[in-house]
Amino acid sequence: MSDARRYPNWTPGIELRDDWLASVREDIIDPDREIVDPHHHLWRHGHAIYELEALHADTGAGHNVVQTVYVQCRSYYDAHAEPAFRPVGETAHVAALAASIPAERAQIAGIIAHADLRRPDLQDILDAHVDAGQGRLVGIRHSGACDSEPEKLMIPGRADAGLYADPDFRRGLAQLGERGLTYDTWHYHHQADAFLSLARAVPGTTLVLDHFGTPLGVGRFAGRRDAIFEQWQKDMAALADCPNVVAKLGGFSMPDNGWNFQARARPPSSDELVDAQGAWYQHMIACFGADRCMFESNFPVDRVSVGYGVLWNAFKKIAAIHDNDAQARMFAGTARDVYGLPSLP
Repeated sequence: MSDARRYPNWTPGIELRDDWLASVREDIIDPDREIVDPHHHLWRHGHAIYELEALHADTGAGHNVVQTVYVQCRSYYDAHAEPAFRPVGETAHVAALAASIPAERAQIAGIIAHADLRRPDLQDILDAHVDAGQGRLVGIRHSGACDSEPEKLMIPGRADAGLYADPDFRRGLAQLGERGLTYDTWHYHHQADAFLSLARAVPGTTLVLDHFGTPLGVGRFAGRRDAIFEQWQKDMAALADCPNVVAKLGGFSMPDNGWNFQARARPPSSDELVDAQGAWYQHMIACFGADRCMFESNFPVDRVSVGYGVLWNAFKKIAAIHDNDAQARMFAGTARDVYGLPSLP
């Protein structure tokens, strides 16, 4: 049975793969460097389980991860609520988990929830999320990912075509900014123009671009990486001209990116990651600057391809050419400022 048929809910085939990941271990680089991981998930989908214990095994494996931001992934919905309010159950569950974390562990300091931004009762939904979040709600993600060949993707997007141009969606997005909430987005590289138009249309809301805009490398995009990279560089430079857009650097080792790390006998080392992907990271930093860039793990999705310690080693090697202030921004400061996270004593 295919992975897509085994786990049809959202993230098929995302498993812990502990034995495979353990085959590549590295000494931790710059272990005292403070890290805020601004993008991870928790879930229990079939046999694919990644919850608080697994997260803390990763964040506690050597890097100095002190805070995280949870991003919605259709987990823990309230099946008894009205459909539009079911995602509030995810916020409530994660907020309760966050409140239970001992002080010595990485704290879930922020929650990015889901709400349908097109709904006329959006304000009521946001109020419910705020109440459920116990002070941790920082933003909303209503993803725009949509592709004409979803059957070719391991994690196909669910968005309606043309979502970013929908007047109701744009009205809801503007309301987030009015409430001091951010908007996280996930879409594919071929949707860059649509997202650029959206960013220009809603200048009062901070838009967080997840995962480099997901340059695809499978299906009709397989074997086209150089051409995609050339156009993607232009798209990111244009997007960086929008001061309301900030960028998450990570989420680039998902199977749909086409690196095929997950099919290897051994996972990649940090040097291999830097060699394969470093130019993409440096282009984002050059375009957006350290004040608008933050490294992200996107775990456990990227965990199917690389270990947590190795991934953050790669980030530190990529960041090493930048000064210490810039590194401090990309590893913690930008995330805290964008999401309004508390500083540690």
